[in-house]
Amino acid sequence: MTKFALISCTKLKKDYPCPASEMYLESQLFKKAAQYISQQDYDDWFILSAKHGFLTKETVIEPYDITLNNMNSNQRKEWAKGVFEHLVKLEPHQIDFYAGKKYREYLIPLLIQNGIICNVPLEGKGIGEQLGFYKEQLKM
Repeated sequence: MTKFALISCTKLKKDYPCPASEMYLESQLFKKAAQYISQQDYDDWFILSAKHGFLTKETVIEPYDITLNNMNSNQRKEWAKGVFEHLVKLEPHQIDFYAGKKYREYLIPLLIQNGIICNVPLEGKGIGEQLGFYKEQLKM
């Protein structure tokens, strides 16, 4: 059973081209989520980027200033379709989302329609609560 985790991009970014896994390390939330996910039993993890859609950790990207928050629902639906097309090629059985609602809202229904189990482990937790969760988990 192939199990992946997805983390969303962040507003805070490095100011130079670099691998996607490094680009967002300015954000404590991204940094701690990546550390936590790396210690779990995922087959791999990927990044959801407002600009690029689906990113592997190794993909080199340049800094950008685009957010799903500024997109209308049709634009976010198109974005979700693009991400979905990348994800289904990987034939996942389960995907866990460490990403905000706008990154999930149109993507999860597409995945579920295709028999992919979707979870949002930290659903309902604010950023402070998420940081607290990661801090506690990373002590172990």
